[in-house]
Amino acid sequence: MDLRLPAAPRRWLRGPRRLTAAALVVVLAGAGTWTAVASDGAPAVHRADRVIPTADGVRIDTSYFTSGSTSARSGDRRPAVLLTHGFGGDKEDVREQAEDLARDGYAVLTWSSRSFGRSTGKIGLNDPKGEVADVSKLVDWLAKRPEVQLDKAGDPRVGVAGASYGGAVSLLAAGYDQRVDAIAPAITYWNLSDALFPNGVFKKLWAGMFINSGGGCDKFEPRLCEMYERVAESGKPDAAAMKLLEERSPSAVGDRIKVPTLIMQGQTDSLFPLGQADRIAKAIKANGAPVDVDWIAGGHDGGDMETDRVQARVTSWFDRYLKDDENADTGPAFRVTRTGGIDSTDGGAQLRGADADTYPGLTGGDREVALSGREQEFSNPAGASPPGISALPGLGGAGGLSQLSSLGVGVSLDFPGQFARFDSEAVTKDLRITGSPTVTVNVKSTTDEAVLFAKVYDVGPGGRQQVLPSQLVTPVRVATGDSGKDVRLTLPAIDHEVRKGHHLRLVLASTDLGYASPAAPATYTVSVRSDLAVPTAPGLTTGAAGLPAWVWWLPIAGALTALALLLTGRRRTTATPPDPALAEVPLQITDLGKRYAKSSDRYAVRDLSFRVEKGQVLGLLGPNGAGKTTTLRMLMGLIKPDAGEIRVFGHAIRPGSPVLSRVGAFVEGAGFLPHLSGRENLDLYWQATGRPPEDAHLEEALEIAGLGDALSRAVRTYSQGMRQRLAIAQAMLGLPDLLILDEPTNGLDPPQIREMREVMIRYAAAGRTVIVSSHLLAEVEQSCTHLVVMDRGRLVQAGPVHEIIGSGDTLLVGLAADIPDPLVEKVAALPGIDSALRTDDGLLIRLSARGPVTVDSGAAGSEVAGSGAVGSGAASPGTAVSGTEVSGTPVDDSAAAARLLVELVRLEVPVASLGPHRRLEDAFLTLIGGSA
Repeated sequence: MDLRLPAAPRRWLRGPRRLTAAALVVVLAGAGTWTAVASDGAPAVHRADRVIPTADGVRIDTSYFTSGSTSARSGDRRPAVLLTHGFGGDKEDVREQAEDLARDGYAVLTWSSRSFGRSTGKIGLNDPKGEVADVSKLVDWLAKRPEVQLDKAGDPRVGVAGASYGGAVSLLAAGYDQRVDAIAPAITYWNLSDALFPNGVFKKLWAGMFINSGGGCDKFEPRLCEMYERVAESGKPDAAAMKLLEERSPSAVGDRIKVPTLIMQGQTDSLFPLGQADRIAKAIKANGAPVDVDWIAGGHDGGDMETDRVQARVTSWFDRYLKDDENADTGPAFRVTRTGGIDSTDGGAQLRGADADTYPGLTGGDREVALSGREQEFSNPAGASPPGISALPGLGGAGGLSQLSSLGVGVSLDFPGQFARFDSEAVTKDLRITGSPTVTVNVKSTTDEAVLFAKVYDVGPGGRQQVLPSQLVTPVRVATGDSGKDVRLTLPAIDHEVRKGHHLRLVLASTDLGYASPAAPATYTVSVRSDLAVPTAPGLTTGAAGLPAWVWWLPIAGALTALALLLTGRRRTTATPPDPALAEVPLQITDLGKRYAKSSDRYAVRDLSFRVEKGQVLGLLGPNGAGKTTTLRMLMGLIKPDAGEIRVFGHAIRPGSPVLSRVGAFVEGAGFLPHLSGRENLDLYWQATGRPPEDAHLEEALEIAGLGDALSRAVRTYSQGMRQRLAIAQAMLGLPDLLILDEPTNGLDPPQIREMREVMIRYAAAGRTVIVSSHLLAEVEQSCTHLVVMDRGRLVQAGPVHEIIGSGDTLLVGLAADIPDPLVEKVAALPGIDSALRTDDGLLIRLSARGPVTVDSGAAGSEVAGSGAVGSGAASPGTAVSGTEVSGTPVDDSAAAARLLVELVRLEVPVASLGPHRRLEDAFLTLIGGSA
């Protein structure tokens, strides 16, 4: 589970950093390390990394960002912002936001919470004596910085922002440390006990993912680990468990939080739903502090996180309350993002905002909707299985399954005999629900208590389709007694429009996948005792959905084009002639450059040069922001470079170049008509190109893609892997000589990834060329023959995969025949050998850090610069390296291999080959300095 604010692209749990980098942090922890980072035409942003010790011996890893001068001058002091990450992340997740805030004139301190990143300690779930006390320690540190504005001695002007876990610590910091001046928590909780044990029901799926994403139970404080194991085993929270989580929740100090608070909560969030934000807003408002509430489209279950808009609003909030800028536009008191159909230009969901001058809460303008239905019986099955399905925690993805409900798509499931339902009449006009519907029901059980899951569906005309808004459900544990009990149910807060002709359906189910239900079988009897009260928030004003941009610019562009033709007459530009010497070269890029919009000195791509030959599968690698996508867009003629040139088979690339007919591309997925078969979709696409059917080479492309009989089925029945292969087949139509694939394995499982790898290899085997951009380094290592590594727009290294990987402390022994386990154990026992492991490729031998066969690891923590033709050896392993440290007695690779070979021959190991082995991941992190 990822409890961080999802970003684009989304980053999951980071692997361990290289040992050399970790050692460097420890050595420089006291003084810090300053690094200049790229700027947006503004003064350079400086970053200092340091470890700050706490009173209980924990070491907190921090980064400090400032722009301009780093020394205090008269009038140069600035407010500070503390910025932290969500559960399962580290400080690098908020680096870009920190840099932006620094450019806006703030001193920004980010940190990794206890047990995350390089920080030590146990996870305390924002323990006041742990993580919250750490924040006060960081505030102390800021108070001593000469460039930070002070309200008084020891009291810096400081705001705190974060998402999820980080959002809760911002609230807690404001409650425990009165020096905090403003906060901006996002998608977070007010009461963690209520979030994980709502109405006494254990939210088992989220809780289990919580433990796993923290690194396992042992990473937590013992009390928390014991509590989780106790509740997970019983399936029911006890009083001690609820008290423990309540004590570590912002609600415990709610009466002390009296600072301006911007609350941003996700609508697609079954972990921390909108009700948590409602309680935050009411409590802080009651303390007399300014509060704005923003319901964003996404959440922990996925969807659009509106990152740019949200971060801009946070900056404006701090401008107003930290810089005292009364002209800063902090936005409306309440805003909700609404999804209104699909944008035909890009297939994305159309978002628009509705706002009000005051926060309406979760009730207001209630409309009574009558429900019909007799008293009904249903079962809680033994073992609570099979469970019904509402949300799918952690599986929302970038698009978010929960967000699909706003587009009329339902993914929930209730099993017959395990629920009761009560329907309303069809509404006679559109009904917008904004807030929490409520209803009173009577519950009886054959046992002492019942656990129910209440939800309200939007049901289409004729009952053909039912949609659960935001995939949210309210669990409730009811002690029924002998005669039953009336219960007032507060259903999940939503913002959802019920169309004319649709009706509402109240469902009470006995099971749900995300929660723990009683294992003992029981029969429940329920009936409704009131109408369904539906809140409508009448004070909200919805912004009009904007027309597509082309409605405005197309007529203007047409007029300007006509005017240009009239003015230029017959004048034509002369195209750059093709280069005969490059007629057989699929791609050559020379001194390519592309500046960011409205910037004269900030480059997305700069001085990029490399060459690709026939038959190569080239991997284009680099961290986010390296310039890969910009390079591909220039290669496909979608944007023009500011410098340099791109030649494909000798022809210079520009928009509409005829040579682009020899290029096939698959970038960010392809749109298919779901009701048509795979073959019909490909035929339709080729017809749209206007080229002869015989030029499509459809059968050859399909054979390479390996779709088989699936071609005759409707695309809506395809798995994600089949859709990806169909998209690849579409890119291969016409058998282009140069195939460009951007993240072709996104969303695929391991078997599908392997199939995609084989597709690329088969395609290049015929003498064609494939360029693939991917973040899956293990896949790149297995499928690519050559690599181009980029970082911050520049070429870092180019060459064959085996050269870039280079040597390391691991050797791969190819075997002419299989060997028995006892012989493997003898090899592992050799002096200087740490381990010997049998793999599909042979015997993988890891050398000891000290010993007679220790190998020099090559580059560690190095910077590599250079450019050249891919495959020409222009950038060889180990070039321009610095700072290499190897313990033990270093010797060259050949000497180590020779000594090991002697020992293997002595043991009668059938050696076929022997060479160094290092993962591409190690080489990649070395080349880019570990900043990916």
